[in-house]
Amino acid sequence: MPRIDSPPSLDQCKLVDLPKIHDPRGNLTFIESGQHVPFPIERVYYLYDVPGGEVRGGHAHKELQQLIIAVNGSFDVVIDDGRERQRFHLNRSYFGLYLPKLIWRELDNFSSGSVCLVLASAHYAENEYIRDYREFCRTVDALPR
Repeated sequence: MPRIDSPPSLDQCKLVDLPKIHDPRGNLTFIESGQHVPFPIERVYYLYDVPGGEVRGGHAHKELQQLIIAVNGSFDVVIDDGRERQRFHLNRSYFGLYLPKLIWRELDNFSSGSVCLVLASAHYAENEYIRDYREFCRTVDALPR
């Protein structure tokens, strides 16, 4: 696993405007590695049928980068770099939220029928996760500024 050596910043997180091809028969959006996401896509997964009031996420990744998209319905993504928090409301399938490594994320406020699509820069590895917020803050605080 590569070394974690730079502090995270919410400034590195950004909304990505994805292409939207308008067509009277239905619109089309596509996503390409290196064009719309700044990483090769190694894994794709999606969350659905999230019961009302439930929260998903609640972790950070040591090296993994992600693009999170509301392909149906809406939900909120709360991000945290150990110093400040910000909330994004995702409700359009042609916008994605880019998250670099070492950003704590929580997903909540899921609408009925929502689907959250996640594009990830690596395959699943449990040791890549930081699942305790206090450990996340200690990790971030230990990084050189």
